[in-house]
Amino acid sequence: MKRIYLDNNATTPLLPAVLEAMLPYLGESFGNASSIHWQGQQARAAVEAAREHVAGLVGARASEIVFTSGGTEGDNLALFGLVKEGDHVVTSTIEHHAVLNACKRLEGQGVAVTYVNCDRMGRVLPEDVRAALRPETKMISVMMANNETGAVQALEEIGKIAGEADVYFHTDAVQAAGKIAIEVERIGCDLLTLAAHKMHGPQGVGALYVRRGTLLEARQVGGRHERGRRAGTENLAGIVGFGRAAEWTMEWFAAGGVEKMRALRERLEEGIRGAVPGTAVNSGEAERVPNTSNLVIEGIEGEGFVIAMDLKGVSVSTGAACSSGAIEASHVLTAMGLTGDEARGSIRFSLGKQNTAEEVETVLALVPEVVAKLREMSPVWAGRQ
Repeated sequence: MKRIYLDNNATTPLLPAVLEAMLPYLGESFGNASSIHWQGQQARAAVEAAREHVAGLVGARASEIVFTSGGTEGDNLALFGLVKEGDHVVTSTIEHHAVLNACKRLEGQGVAVTYVNCDRMGRVLPEDVRAALRPETKMISVMMANNETGAVQALEEIGKIAGEADVYFHTDAVQAAGKIAIEVERIGCDLLTLAAHKMHGPQGVGALYVRRGTLLEARQVGGRHERGRRAGTENLAGIVGFGRAAEWTMEWFAAGGVEKMRALRERLEEGIRGAVPGTAVNSGEAERVPNTSNLVIEGIEGEGFVIAMDLKGVSVSTGAACSSGAIEASHVLTAMGLTGDEARGSIRFSLGKQNTAEEVETVLALVPEVVAKLREMSPVWAGRQ
């Protein structure tokens, strides 16, 4: 069975070009980038070349890029590295748990946090962010693109608000990077989080953009790696892969990749909505990253749909989270006003750069059949017929 992978917001397959770039650094080019001998200097050159590519992806200086182990560490470093007891943070109810749980930890350390809600399309309104500011506000942290719905936030407006208030502005751009163009100067952010594995790079490596002059306190202590901002020997092969993924992404942008991906997403949505009644697109009226489609399908339970599609060779995900064996409604979808049943009946299809039009057509042929069988087993749906 040839499998079709449509869960690219969870992680993406490694591009062949990225693997090829990494392989030498998993073998003969093994040096420690902190060593001054030949092997060390070769490693240092590779790390700095990758730093240049990652910086170029977001319009930053290479010196402003701090390599991390991924998006979660980047978010944690941004928050814990700047916010102290007595400070105030403004964030949103639809953030990734890497931000939400960091904020919960900060609350236990004497930091006040305001969680701004979103509208029914999953958009955080800039005026609500402005209204949440206090004299002691230290940071605003609002994601660039939501991982569940793909909704893109009004970061330029929020950045202007942060600038006027003279507070730090952090954005989790993990789900935006590699899908839409990013310019840190245009956004006006002080910190921005990236993860390689969301853009066809390797797992276990990410980066935090830290604007020049931002006095970030390291949370991981040891040597003076990453200009004293993140101790630990660099993940050489991972960083090289991240750099190649960033370089490849820029080429993809230039070749019209965004438009092609959006066309595939639109075909998928239109095909499902045309063949399956009782279907709606979550955040459908909002600007979204081009790869993400989150559909609420009446009369089904999301976990059952994921399992049924998996048996047919298609990987998708739900708008729900599994905790201790219990299926909990997505905090993002419920913040948007969906009921628990609607949230648990929502399915996320997320395309990657490896997906094809033929794969989309195969999925479109399978979805109506799967939904029909699940609805046959649903007493609620059966009672409506």
